Amino acid sequence: MDYTAPTCDEIEEIARRTVARFPHAFRGLAQMVSIRVTDFASDDLLSEMQMQPFELTGLYDGIPMTEKSNFDQPMAPNTVWLFRRPILDEWAERGDVSLKALIAHVTVHEFAHHFGWSDEDIAAIDQWWT
Repeated sequence: MDYTAPTCDEIEEIARRTVARFPHAFRGLAQMVSIRVTDFASDDLLSEMQMQPFELTGLYDGIPMTEKSNFDQPMAPNTVWLFRRPILDEWAERGDVSLKALIAHVTVHEFAHHFGWSDEDIAAIDQWWT
């Protein structure tokens, strides 16, 4: 068995395959969002969110579709960020889910924010985090 941790590029590929399996109504809209994978969120972001480096596995950075206007001038592309080291840490800690399933779950969670769902909305239908 290979115990080599996946690279950022490999995690991105898993996330892209996840998006490719979205229902048709969401897939096209999701493919217009950038996916970026880094080891950790930036220090500035962690400070702004008052979080520690291993607490944040993913983040949607953009304007949710439910809040967009035709008059908005995009300042940056909508982006789903996945943070490799916190994902790997959670996976090792949990021990009850495959790494691919965890990456897919974090990806879906962040894209749900793109579609305008709050954390509370997601939690109401997704018992994963409890």
